[in-house]
Amino acid sequence: MEKKRILIISGGMFPNNSPRAFRTTELVKELGHLGHDVTLIIPFKNYDYSLFEKEHNVKIKFLRKRILPAVPSSKDGKERIVNRAIRRLLLLLFEYPAIELMPLVRKALSKEKDYDLLISIAVPFPLHWGVAWSKTKKHPIASTWVADCGDPYMGNTMDSFQKFFYFKYLEKWFCRKADFISVPADDYIQYYYSEFKPKIIVIPQGFKFSDSKLYNGKIENPVPTFAFAGRFLPNIRDPRPFLDYLITLECDFRFVVFAPYSELVEPYKVRLGSKLELRGFIPREDLMYELSTMDFLVNIEFEASVKSNSPSKFADYIIANRPVLSLNMADLDTIKINEFLSGNYSNKLIIKDPDRFRIENVVNQFISLIK
Repeated sequence: MEKKRILIISGGMFPNNSPRAFRTTELVKELGHLGHDVTLIIPFKNYDYSLFEKEHNVKIKFLRKRILPAVPSSKDGKERIVNRAIRRLLLLLFEYPAIELMPLVRKALSKEKDYDLLISIAVPFPLHWGVAWSKTKKHPIASTWVADCGDPYMGNTMDSFQKFFYFKYLEKWFCRKADFISVPADDYIQYYYSEFKPKIIVIPQGFKFSDSKLYNGKIENPVPTFAFAGRFLPNIRDPRPFLDYLITLECDFRFVVFAPYSELVEPYKVRLGSKLELRGFIPREDLMYELSTMDFLVNIEFEASVKSNSPSKFADYIIANRPVLSLNMADLDTIKINEFLSGNYSNKLIIKDPDRFRIENVVNQFISLIK
């Protein structure tokens, strides 16, 4: 394979525990292992990457330290409400504080040139805007620019508040200048402006399947044990109908939730007691092992009008190799739940083309876009 010069700019990176950090980390590791000349630019982190750089053949640079202060959080009730309102208003009006990344990216990219491929990874979207600001005919940075997006920006239906109209000009600006826009699933394409849909290519989240340390013994949990990992969102990815049904069951079970604190779930701990175990987020390598010990996993589908129901966590389901109970909260299939609790997994979720989530195939998709 011909060696390529590749520049990646991202807001998330190991040891962060987020889908965008996983995206970045897995990409740079695989590209480095293939012998490409890989440079990664990320916001400044108080973390020593020297061992990572040596092990994975990657050069890591940092954006200048950000100076815009975040609105502080507070435990006081009234102050917490006020600060939360201020944070929301600043975000809606100015994309604050992430907007600071836009000039920082422009300055950093002014020193970069002659790459074969540039991949910018959002969120936050000001990373894309900074690339668009820096990229000119005299300073193209790379022969091909791929703007990699998770959730859309203007078309994001996951947020309770719509973006203010003037941000559409920034959205269209970067989409116009990018050579390609990559999204993780087909369903995301509908949320982008129609004039840019010919530029959109589907490149799923990718992982090195062999890197995950899994439990390889026989599953012998004393009671039916199942898990969910991810974030809950009211009326979007909302587990309450499922939990309400679990409360009515007299059989014993253990439902393990790997998620940050959620007001949607906490009240059920009192009713379900030891049947509901709230674990919080844990590092992905630990999570994959824990998931592989479960009798089955739970997929809570997004509300139909909101977003794709082909989430990046499908890769985790494939790697963990456990049956998946996929549930629509608006039309809860209690018969299927009972089947799973009794060990009947005939109605498990079937994920088509699992190899598309292999990082080897994901990297090949990016490389194939080089002009």
